[in-house]
Amino acid sequence: MAAKEVDVVVIGMGPGGEDVAGRLATAGLDVVAVEARLVGGECPYYACIPTKMMVRGADALGEARRVPELAGSATVRPDFTPVADRIRDEATTGWDDTAAVQRFEKTGGRLVRGRGRITAPGEVTVTGGAQPRTFHARRGIVLNPGTEPVVPPVEGLAGTPYWTNREAVAAREAPDSLLVLGAGPVGLEFTQVFARFGSAVTLVDNGERVLGPAEPEASAVLERVLRAEGVDVRTGTAVRRVSHDGDLFRVEFDGGEPVRVRRLLVATGRRTDLAELGVGAVGLDENARTIPVDGRLRAADGVWAIGDVTGHGAFTHVSVHQAPIAAADLLGTDGPAADYRAVPSVTFTDPEVGMVGLTESAALERGFRVRTGIAQLPATPRGFIHGPGNDGLVKVVADADRDVLVGATAVAPGGGEVLGALSVAVHAEVPLAVLRQQIWAYPTFHRAISAALEDLGTG
Repeated sequence: MAAKEVDVVVIGMGPGGEDVAGRLATAGLDVVAVEARLVGGECPYYACIPTKMMVRGADALGEARRVPELAGSATVRPDFTPVADRIRDEATTGWDDTAAVQRFEKTGGRLVRGRGRITAPGEVTVTGGAQPRTFHARRGIVLNPGTEPVVPPVEGLAGTPYWTNREAVAAREAPDSLLVLGAGPVGLEFTQVFARFGSAVTLVDNGERVLGPAEPEASAVLERVLRAEGVDVRTGTAVRRVSHDGDLFRVEFDGGEPVRVRRLLVATGRRTDLAELGVGAVGLDENARTIPVDGRLRAADGVWAIGDVTGHGAFTHVSVHQAPIAAADLLGTDGPAADYRAVPSVTFTDPEVGMVGLTESAALERGFRVRTGIAQLPATPRGFIHGPGNDGLVKVVADADRDVLVGATAVAPGGGEVLGALSVAVHAEVPLAVLRQQIWAYPTFHRAISAALEDLGTG
């Protein structure tokens, strides 16, 4: 069957793909969008939105348990049903993307269900339907493939009914026992959620600490909090073998006694299969983990890439930052290039961990002459007032030669909100002298920024 001529093919309709496809279609281009799963991607159905509903419920339980120390007495009986109902009915509409499809089609674009693969320069073949369909893109191809969970090659694991984030989000009840494999943001959020809903949780990671890429001071706070909430935290621990007897998992380690649990959640990272995407057809490395792009998101002649696959952060906000830039380039209009100086991220534990820019170690690796300052949250006025649940800190990382911040971390109740001021400071390269002159509202959590700046010193 001959290839159908179109202007643009967008492979992957996550938030960024949906954005760029809609912009191009609205501009009058003939756009075909290809999606094998749900339009909207992982974020609204299995990640950002539903998991934060889980976190909201878990945080309510956490606060209720602090009532005896603050305001009297309270009896807490966890029930996961309201959370599961909100996820099904409010967040995902039963994992139905009809509204998202209609929203896109109203722009004039066309959705094709299936897996898209580049089969020649300017050519995409879609499989998964009754028969393959091929499209020739006159203007270009946009890649927004997203990622899939990485399952480690642990003996016996592949044949068991383990969870990834997708199964965990769709759960109707909290299991009585759970082992979480991986102590990154995803693993940490699920760990605390299910622990607060009554699951006996074991958290395992072969790294030396939880939330490995973060500042070590932030990792220490989270580990201390999780242990205090009853989580069995095992860092520096490798899983050797997994089996399932039809009821329980048996997890064996390199050292230590095996653990038997009802559920096993794999949260050991995500990746894109570039070979399956066919990027070799346009001269890109199919064995790479990411696709290099320039400031206009160009990956190859006639190919643009956005989102997780570009390696600039597996975050919805990075994808939607890149989408209008790629769309503008395809349309031949000028505009700013992508800017990753101040990429923020938030791990939605209690306390939240907000990070922006470079950590101290990353700044040193970049060759900066680094100075750091730290303010411990319990020692600040708001931390003192807050009382139970006031764990946290603010850490700032400065380039001493330019006298500007290049990174910062806020570990606090609402740490992601505290991060806002720090993100502006890093992105705009606000001089430290200006930041020190700023009036910070009293008594707020973000006032800890001024204490961290004071600890930073001068010179």
